[in-house]
Parts: sequence; C-alpha cells; structure tokens
Amino acid sequence: MRAEQLQERMGIELLEWSREQVVGRMPVTGNRQPYGLLHGGASAVLAETLGSVLAAMHVLPERTPVGLELSCTHHRAAVGGWVTGTARPVHVGRSTSTSEIVLVDDRGRRTCTARLTCLHRDTPAAPPA
Repeated sequence: MRAEQLQERMGIELLEWSREQVVGRMPVTGNRQPYGLLHGGASAVLAETLGSVLAAMHVLPERTPVGLELSCTHHRAAVGGWVTGTARPVHVGRSTSTSEIVLVDDRGRRTCTARLTCLHRDTPAAPPA
C-alpha cells in the first residue's frame, strides 16, 4: 500500500530525476524533533530516498539498489518551509554506487550534506506464470 511507504508518510516529493541528478523536497512541518527543528533522521530519510532513486536510474531493471552506508553531516537547522535535496553520482559501478546528496532550506542555505553507498543486487527473476 502506498500509504505505508515512508516516502509518503514524510511528505517527500520527487521533482526531477535523471541519471545525472535526482531532486526532491520534504516539508519541515510534520518532520520536526521535540525542539521544533527538522529532525536529523528526517534529513537522512530524504537523502537516502534521493540517492536510492539515483542508483536505481543506473541499474534497474537488471539490478536493484539497496542502501549499504549512509553518512550525514548536519550544517544548519531548518525550522519551517521545505528542505530540497539534490543527489548526484560520485561513483557508479557494477556492484556499488555512491552519491552525494545536498539538502538546502527555502533560502538556499545548506542544511545537510549526505553520502550514500548502495549495493547493486541481482533482481530476482519473476516466477513463472
């Protein structure tokens, strides 16, 4: 079910996707920690979503990307509006890919820099009909 997907629950919207970059955004409202700031985990969810879509653009349908490692550096707090992320490839190979994801607030100020490495697994064959 679509409502069960984390991307839907967080309000993440994909705005642009290609093999060169994936752009998406997420509202701060509904994704705050108890002190009123955007939750760092929410930034990580946005970053991993964008990086995973970027990896998929390179490897599907033969292979399926799965997150292997995610690191996030939080530079500044976001308190309202939207956070927009742009994922760009750093490395794309047969078995792994790494992307850099930069998140910015509505004023274009960097809030987070993330790096995601995905493992590319063989896509299972569909069962016979």
